[in-house]
Amino acid sequence: MRIEEQRRGRWTDEQPRTRWIDQKAFRHRRPDLRLGSRSHRLERAGGTAGDRISVRHTVRTSTAEYSLLLNAPEWLGRRGIGEALRDAVAELRAIDFTYGPNQPDSLVSKLRRGEIGPESYPPLADLVDRCAAMRAATDGWFDAWAVPGGFDPGGLLGGWAVERAAARLRAAGVHDYAVLAGADLTVRGHAAHGGPWRVAVHHPTDGHRAPLVLEMTAGAVGTSGVTGRRGHVVDPHTGEPADQLVAATVVGPDLAVADAYATALYAAGPAGLAWFRNGSDYRALFAHRRR
Repeated sequence: MRIEEQRRGRWTDEQPRTRWIDQKAFRHRRPDLRLGSRSHRLERAGGTAGDRISVRHTVRTSTAEYSLLLNAPEWLGRRGIGEALRDAVAELRAIDFTYGPNQPDSLVSKLRRGEIGPESYPPLADLVDRCAAMRAATDGWFDAWAVPGGFDPGGLLGGWAVERAAARLRAAGVHDYAVLAGADLTVRGHAAHGGPWRVAVHHPTDGHRAPLVLEMTAGAVGTSGVTGRRGHVVDPHTGEPADQLVAATVVGPDLAVADAYATALYAAGPAGLAWFRNGSDYRALFAHRRR
C-alpha cells in the first residue's frame, strides 16, 4: 500500500476537515477535547441537539486507555448505540490481544518467531504493509523491523486499532464520534453542540503557552514522546535511543499514519520536517527539541 494512495482514498467527501483557529477568537469558546502533556481530557458537553444521543465510554486494555465519544442519531436508539459501542470496544480488545507484541501468543509474536507469515491473516498483512509503507515514506526513520527483538508495529499499532474501531462505529451508523487514546485522537463529523469538534492541542513542554486550537470534522492527531520517558523510541539507523526531541505531534487524515509519522519525527529530529512539504496531507504541529 502506497501512502499517496491511502491519502487520496480518504477525505474526499469530508470537507472541511481541519481548520486552525485564531486563539483570540477562541478565547470564550470551550473546547470539546484537550490534548497535551498535562491533560488528555474530555470537556463537558455544551449541549446536545434534540435529534442526537451523546454517549461517553472509557475502556482499558493491557496497553492503553481509550475514550469514545459518540454523537449518534436518535433513530439509532440506545440499543443500536450500545451495540455499536460494544463492537468498537470488542475491536480494541481483540487487537490488543491478537496483535500486541507483548502478548506471547499474538500473531505479531508468532510472526517474529517465524511460526506464521503475514499472508496468514488479512489484517496482519495490512498491518505489515502499513509498516512497510511508512518505512518508505520516512526514509527508514520508522522501521518496525529495526526494533530490538524483531518486528514490532507498536509505533502505529495504537492508531491502527483506533481506526479499525472507528470503522466499526461507522458500519453501525455512527458517523459523528471522537476516539482518544492518551495524546492521540481521531474524530469524524460533529460534536454534541452541532459544530466541528474543537480540539485544543497543548504544547508538550511549555504549560504556559496558549494551545493550538483546531476545528475538525475528519482527521487525527498522533503524538510521540509526551510520556516523558527517554529511550522509548529507537533510532533505527544506529539502534540507540532517539534523544533529539522531547515530543513530536502530527495531524492528518489517518491516526495510524499520523502516529507513525510522529514516531519517525521523534527519531529523526528536525530533519524529518521535510516529509510534510510538497502538498502532504500530514502536518507537524510540534517538534520540540530537547534542551
